[in-house]
Amino acid sequence: MDMEIDFKNYRLSHELRGHEDDVRGICVCGNAGIATSSRDKTVRYWVPDPTDKRKYESSKILLGHSSFVGPLAWIPPNPDFVEGAIVSGGMDTMVFVWNLSNGEKVLSLKGHHLQVTGLVLDDEDIVSCSVDCTLRRWRKGQLVENWEAHKSAIQAIIKLTSGELVTGSTDTTLKLWKGRTCLHTFAGHSDTVRGLAEMHGLGILSASHDGSIRLWSLTGEVLMEMVGHASIVYSVDSHVSGLIVSGSEDCSAKIWKDGACVQSIEHPGCVWDVKFLENGDIVTACSDGAVRIWTSYQERIAEPADLDSYVSQLSQYKSSRKRVGGLKLEDLPGLEALQIPGTTDGQTKVIREGDNGVAYSWDLREQKWDKIGEVVDGPEDGMKLPVLDGFEYDYVFDVDIGDGEPIRKLPYNRSDNPYDTADKWLLKENLPLTYRQQIVEFILQNSGQGGVALDSSFRDPYTGANAYIPGGSSSMSVVSAKPTFKHIPKKGMLVFDVAQFDGILKKITEFHNSLLSDPVKKDLSLSELEISRLGAVIKILKDTSHYHTSRFADADIALLLKLLKSWPLAMIFPVIDILRMLVLHPDGATVLLKHVEDENDILMEMIKRVATNPPLPQNLLTGIRAVTNLFKNSLYHTWLQKHQSEILDAFSSCYSSPNKNLQLSYATMILNYAVLLIEKKDLQGQSQVLTAALEIAEGENIEVDSKFRALVAVGSLMLDGLVKKIALDFDVENVAKTAKASKEAKISEIGADIELLAKQK
Repeated sequence: MDMEIDFKNYRLSHELRGHEDDVRGICVCGNAGIATSSRDKTVRYWVPDPTDKRKYESSKILLGHSSFVGPLAWIPPNPDFVEGAIVSGGMDTMVFVWNLSNGEKVLSLKGHHLQVTGLVLDDEDIVSCSVDCTLRRWRKGQLVENWEAHKSAIQAIIKLTSGELVTGSTDTTLKLWKGRTCLHTFAGHSDTVRGLAEMHGLGILSASHDGSIRLWSLTGEVLMEMVGHASIVYSVDSHVSGLIVSGSEDCSAKIWKDGACVQSIEHPGCVWDVKFLENGDIVTACSDGAVRIWTSYQERIAEPADLDSYVSQLSQYKSSRKRVGGLKLEDLPGLEALQIPGTTDGQTKVIREGDNGVAYSWDLREQKWDKIGEVVDGPEDGMKLPVLDGFEYDYVFDVDIGDGEPIRKLPYNRSDNPYDTADKWLLKENLPLTYRQQIVEFILQNSGQGGVALDSSFRDPYTGANAYIPGGSSSMSVVSAKPTFKHIPKKGMLVFDVAQFDGILKKITEFHNSLLSDPVKKDLSLSELEISRLGAVIKILKDTSHYHTSRFADADIALLLKLLKSWPLAMIFPVIDILRMLVLHPDGATVLLKHVEDENDILMEMIKRVATNPPLPQNLLTGIRAVTNLFKNSLYHTWLQKHQSEILDAFSSCYSSPNKNLQLSYATMILNYAVLLIEKKDLQGQSQVLTAALEIAEGENIEVDSKFRALVAVGSLMLDGLVKKIALDFDVENVAKTAKASKEAKISEIGADIELLAKQK
């Protein structure tokens, strides 16, 4: 039944602590409990505390996902699940079903190629959506149907009480579905549709990256638009009382009534998800790792000490983000620093006083510090101002004039008149004044002032002309911002081209002798002719100076393939190692290709064999390096593109292996795939590689070079542009921020590259 709630401000009721990273999703399980998902790869189930009606306590920790977990759904108690079940989806492309009686994983649903972004129950079926653009319907653990629902990534799905499904997508639309039939497409948002909810008795709510929340009728009319967030809106929910709550990148949860924002609740981090409880309380999921419950009922408000603690958390978070003169406020010295005399007249020092930075100047004559005044905040995110010729500027643009001219540096401060800046710069660079108007427009556009009206009364000090003549011509055909990146884009392929041939031959001989002495496996051993032939193959591979003239016989390749197929699994790794080097030989790669293009694709057989559970590390290592080396020869590019999904699936466990060589090999293959698929302009393939690269970048205990190569792949893919929007949906800015803070120089540099890319429109 409907609940009427006279609006009263919400206040903190309780904090649920346990997750070790961002909390990404919330699922309200009736009155039984709350499930939450996190970047820490876990799902947690919380139940009401029987001793305190305000509080919840941790009941189950569900472990099984190999990357961060997002959407959740609840299966109410039934004969199969006496205490109900939780469905979870993750960046690892998996959908899992968990029995809440014991916390055990009872179903693993594998089928999506990219991150799972949404889950709903449709009677006894589970319907999942993904960045791979598909909806998949699962029944009793089996996939019964799937279809492409949007041409871009699907970000959210809900089921209406009337039975239809609604999806939201990166393509900026919502779609209403009855079965596989699209009844209506809702167009109106200007950016990704990230969150959906049903508004009781009215229609559909959508949250968007464009910063707005919209209420739609089922026929597609916009009934209401709510604007107030300062950044991406990730989630939205409604209550039968008519209240709406939204969560945003701007670190707030906002409560709306009749289209107006009636309260904004600050958080110490991004608010990923929001949900109403049946009693009208609100649950929020925050990037600081906490789940919080908010109430408008006096008896459920937290203790004063807990309220004070939250105020302190907010203050600390704001202080940690506040910058003064490019420095963190919390890093500034206190008033005690004024006890130390200055060394030169006019020397300045910035001191922290409360939540502000205050500048002081040293008076040498009076031997005292004089207060100058409060220092305004530095640039966003505390980025250091760029320096040119010893001076700091708000911006230093790279300007490409074209026609083979060198890149020119254009400094600009937002307080400057862009016309003056353009004139002085053109004179300094000895460039024609006819470029002037384009330079002004370029400055305004790239400094975020694109909407600034040009002053038509302005007179050119050199020609007397107005600042802008509509239709006026200019001889400058190209003026574009070209930020300088340290490590992207990646060009060319990386290979593993060093081999211990004597050791390889010795190991094959050892295995041959072992087979020879085993009566059961004796027939698998090598003949003297075959041993001799292997020796000849290795001799050719050793002699790199004659690669352009040396040749292999079909019988050489046939022998290697015979061993790959027939030898015991534990003995094939030295054979794969020969294959790894063979594909770097021009003729070897060409002869092998005949066996790859026929019906019995020997390379795919090998990959499936080495990935057989449980895979042997030495097989995975040589196998993945052999595949990585294939990228060097363009003859294999079509094959690599065709089998990309199978190959990535086969080796997907490698990034989390404790074996550092295996990590590096996998990351190298991912980087090569990024380079190839950028060249091929393969959006679907790039999306899958982006997901794999981000898994490495966000993984724990990842070797430095592996993480670096994965980040270069991410940056290169974003720079190409096809999957940049998907990367931003994956919260790549957080990945970049973490990398930028690394003590490893190259990780920090590539983090800065990606951060700069993410900020570019």
